[in-house]
Formats: sequence, C-alpha cells, structure tokens
Amino acid sequence: MPLEPGKPRAGNGEENPESTCHNRQDDSETENLHNRLSEGTEISHSGNTLPSVSPNLVSVEELIEAQKGVCNMALAHEIVVDESFIIKQRDLPESGFEKTIEGIMKKAFWDSLQAQLSEDPPVYDHAIKLLGEIKESLLSFLLPGHTRLRNQINEVLDLELIKQEAENGALHIPKLADFIIGMMGTLCAPIRDDEIKIIRDISDVVALFREIFTVLDLMKLDMVNFAISSIRPHLMKQSVEYERKSFQEFFDKQHGSLDITTKWLQEAASDVLSSDSNISVPGGAVAAAAPEISTLCPTTVLNHAYVTLLKLDHVNRLFPETVLMDQSRFEEMQMELNQLIIIAAVLLVIYNMTGAAISGLSGFLDRLKRIIKVLLTGMHSLFTHPDFPEDAPCVKQSEISCSPWRTWSHWKRVGRNNHQISSPCKL
Repeated sequence: MPLEPGKPRAGNGEENPESTCHNRQDDSETENLHNRLSEGTEISHSGNTLPSVSPNLVSVEELIEAQKGVCNMALAHEIVVDESFIIKQRDLPESGFEKTIEGIMKKAFWDSLQAQLSEDPPVYDHAIKLLGEIKESLLSFLLPGHTRLRNQINEVLDLELIKQEAENGALHIPKLADFIIGMMGTLCAPIRDDEIKIIRDISDVVALFREIFTVLDLMKLDMVNFAISSIRPHLMKQSVEYERKSFQEFFDKQHGSLDITTKWLQEAASDVLSSDSNISVPGGAVAAAAPEISTLCPTTVLNHAYVTLLKLDHVNRLFPETVLMDQSRFEEMQMELNQLIIIAAVLLVIYNMTGAAISGLSGFLDRLKRIIKVLLTGMHSLFTHPDFPEDAPCVKQSEISCSPWRTWSHWKRVGRNNHQISSPCKL
C-alpha cells in the first residue's frame, strides 16, 4: 500500500521530539525490512560446504505422478481460459528427423500388409489385427444408450468368425470395409462427410485401411473436442478450487518448487517499499505509513509484480512457477504493449511537429495509426530470425494498400480548404 505523506509539523519551526523519534524508528524499520527481503533470496555458504538444506529424494513414480497432475491442471486451465481451445493434430516439420522416421515406419508397416495380402493364398493375420483395432475405435465412439449399434458392430466384426473365414478362404474384406465405412458415416461429425465419400471410392485394400485409420484419428479428435466443449461450463464453476487443490498437492510433493516465484515477489515487495520510503514531505522527513511503515499491502505488491512481467526479459530470465501456464499470454501482452508505445511515440512526434495543420482533419489520426501498425507487423520476430537478410526491406509494398506519402497527398488534396499543410519531407 502506498505510504500516505505525513502532515507538516505545526509550530514556529520547533522540532517535535516525538516526531523525530518516530521518523528514526521508521528508518530503522525500513532498513530491517530491506535486509529481510534481501536475505530471503540468498543462500550463504563458504568454501566447498553445501548449504544446510535437507535433500528431498523423489522416486520415479512420484515424478511421473506429479507430471501427470501438472499436465491435467494445465489442460483444465487452458480449457477455462481459452474459449477457442481445441485439440489439434500434431504437425511435424517436413524436413525434420522425426517426420522422416515416422514416414519410414509407416511405409514399412503398410508394405508388410501388402506383402501378406499378395501371397498365394493370402495371409490375413495382419489385416485381422487391424480389423480388431477398427472395431475398438468404433465401439469407443458409442454412448451407453447405443445398444443397437453396439450389437451390429460386435456381430459383423466378430474376430473369431473372421479368423475362421480367413482359414477357409471365404473372407471378403471389401464387404467388411463397406460396413465399417457406413458405420463411420453414421458416427462421424458432418464435417467428415467429404472424407467418408473419398474412402468409398478406394478399391485398393491397403490404401483403404490407411485412409480408414486416418479418418478414425480425425473422428477421435472431434470426439475429444466435443467433450471439451461439453465440460467447459462445469470446469469454469470449479476451476479455481481445482487448480488450487492440484497446485497444493504438487507443492507438497515437490518442495522448493516455488523458488522463482518467491524471488519474484520479494523483488516486487522491495521495489514497492523503496518507492514508498522515497516519498518525502516539506522539511526532508521520511513519510510515515498509516499504521506502520513495515506493513505492505499484499494486493499492491502483487499488482506491481504482475506489471514487472510486462517488462521481463523472457530470454534470459525464468518465468515464475505460479504463472507459468500463462507465459505465452504475458509475452503477447508485452509485444502489444511495446507496439502501442512505439505508435504513441510516433504520433506524439508527428503532432508536435505539425501542430494544428492536421489536428482538424477528420479520420486522419485513425488512418495514420492503421498504417503505423501495419509497418510494425512482425517487429518482434522479423529482425531476430536467423534467416532474415540484412538488406531485406522491412515491409513489402504489396503488404500496404498505400504509402504514408500517398496518404499525405490524399489529405492535402481533400482537407486543405481551411488549413495550410506543409510537405512531410520538411518534418
């Protein structure tokens, strides 16, 4: 809480002993609090002697359980905070090592199936396993009340019966594929109707299996996103208590997991205390707090700490643990703040140098802000990219509808009836 300035001493310049004693006591309390804040962030040790902190050994099972709890808490947090949050497929870079390995393994997998089906007589061991996986996927889409559909799937995709047909040479995979595609069309979302139509036109068995599994993966994502949208209202009612409980459980198992947060809040408290202690009144006496100077308002410290996150160096400094799940949002706000500062500075310079010449032009300010914002697009990532050439232009001409000079000429023609506008080259 900011310190309230004290009232000037009454009298004919005589010093009040009680006030002097009170100011000296305030100075002592301020110094003590500064010392406590600084000592809280330091661990003193000399030589090769380790600090006297009891080791906290954690088993692998506890680490896995803690990681699972953090992942669940982060997922619930994103669902509540981001209304447009959905689960998407993982897109690997085309030239990446992982993408290459994945392509090699998939090709070997489907080549093995093709080789078995090309034998004489065909071998259906691999295909039967795939039919079993398809059956499990279809059953996972059903609700408890879908009894008729469940019975149909169990009846047609009876693996024991399919094995007997394969042994006797009576297995007809295209017939089973027609049933699977029809069931997928019944259970899928309307957005997948085009994929279902494409699958119906495939005649090759291996390509058919490959496309069926591709569409099944998309249907699983659709089901997950539908579940997320369904539980979002319930999570919003219980998110605060759930995150508090989950974080407390994680903190109880992982002691010392809030070191960065502790240092962050201590620095904020020290900054607030320094700004309060620098408030002076006429006469040079340090201002006194209402109850006592060592009492800091937690809300003020927390607000100041959040403001410092907008100026934090995200590259060279770690983010506090308690707000780590919102780091990307803070970084985005920081970039928007920097862009806003630059726009305001440019507008201030322009209006200070041109004066009343453009102050009365309707709509000029809004258009100028839009142009500056376009010019600043990508300002945080363009020049720091390793592949960005030194001689490349900042913004291509095609990215801007008109140049600033053309805009100036336009306003010069339209709005100089009552104003004398000088050329921008003279600015």
